[in-house]
Amino acid sequence: MGSIGGHTTTATADRRRRVLFFPLPYQGHINPMFQLAGLLHLRGFSVTVFHTDFNAPDKSRHPAYDFVPVPVRGCLPKGSSDALQVTVERILAVNRACEAPFRERLASLLAREDVACLVADAHLLTLLDVARGLGVPTLVLRTGSAACLRMFAAFPALCDKGYQPAQESQLETPVTELPPYRVRDLPSTTSACHGVISEVISRLVTAVTTSSGLILNTMDALECGELASLRRDFGVPVFDIGPLHMLSPAASSSLLLQDRGCLEWLDAQAPASVLYVSFGSLASMSAAELVETAWGIANSGYTFLWVLRPGLVRGSQTSEAAPPLPDGFDAATRGRGMVVSWAPQEEVLAHPAVGAFWTHCGWNSTLESLCAGVPVIARPCFGDQMGNARYVDHVWRTGLTLDGVLERGEVEAAVAALMAPGEPGDGLRRRARELESSAADCMTKDGSSCTNVDKLVDHILTL
Repeated sequence: MGSIGGHTTTATADRRRRVLFFPLPYQGHINPMFQLAGLLHLRGFSVTVFHTDFNAPDKSRHPAYDFVPVPVRGCLPKGSSDALQVTVERILAVNRACEAPFRERLASLLAREDVACLVADAHLLTLLDVARGLGVPTLVLRTGSAACLRMFAAFPALCDKGYQPAQESQLETPVTELPPYRVRDLPSTTSACHGVISEVISRLVTAVTTSSGLILNTMDALECGELASLRRDFGVPVFDIGPLHMLSPAASSSLLLQDRGCLEWLDAQAPASVLYVSFGSLASMSAAELVETAWGIANSGYTFLWVLRPGLVRGSQTSEAAPPLPDGFDAATRGRGMVVSWAPQEEVLAHPAVGAFWTHCGWNSTLESLCAGVPVIARPCFGDQMGNARYVDHVWRTGLTLDGVLERGEVEAAVAALMAPGEPGDGLRRRARELESSAADCMTKDGSSCTNVDKLVDHILTL
């Protein structure tokens, strides 16, 4: 019998029912799906994970789960300089490539297992349709914010009103129908990729509205108004059960090898003295931006932990080595910095030595920073990251945004603004700690997230 926050709802009194999961094969989508699987497994459900052979999870980390591979390798578009366009094209390709093999494997499993439902990523509309065609109830996990999903639902209307595709001169224009967004905070700003992005957004919204329920990795204390809007407009049950990384007992599902030595290094640093820098698993920058980032960090004089992963610099995505830092950087920062290829981010952000986080503002990173009470420098790249950064800067007020051309002097000033005593850093830290406390309240026995986990379990048992 599982228990979270004192609750003990279980799958059945006499046997475990099976929930199927299918994550989109990207790190930012795999993590919350496995966290959700861990949460439901703790509540008494058996778990089967369908997965592509592209970015396949490590089965050895989850010995209690069953895994079913679905072939897709060789069917995905190659990388390009436009990270957003190639990502959305790959999303569509995964749906096409997986349809037939998923139908075959799911039918085989249904012949021998008692299945409660399939929980699939919101981007996998085709596979959700396959499951429903075979009589399997479906739930959708949306791995972004409630605010982003509300914006996606409004996207066709925003396009009709001329906000998209945007002109350069329009980027600062407020989207009056959807504050606090500006045109630059929407996911598509060029005509070249507008069509394919619109298609992916439309499919995602359809996946939600045709499902038996929507699961969101967020919390009422953070997005009360946005969640109310979704409940009003979508017509399906909505379960906000975040932060999943704090509620779930799941083992790490990182696709990259984490350098855990950085935690020992952090142990030797003073409280709130370290700037943590990481731009996630997909975001990228130019070689010139890397140079400006490096010298901005160096010239700030602050201690730093920098995740410099392979493929961070555009044009080197196929490289297995991290991009080289500029000549003189090591000498300029000797004794006050550490560079790693990947880090256990949740543990890093929770470490008392970390005083600020420079991030691409992917939703997982944004939520993890809020729950750790760490203020951020936001440098969004694509997709929902611009909207997340806008909320960080203008709604939650836990960070500041670096827009436009990256220049070392602006980097140095932003680092100092967050790390130095006084304003604005003190105010951002205070607000971050307030949201950290709100997140903790959501996870108490009677908190909104724990209550919604109970409601989700009950809902699954009625499907």
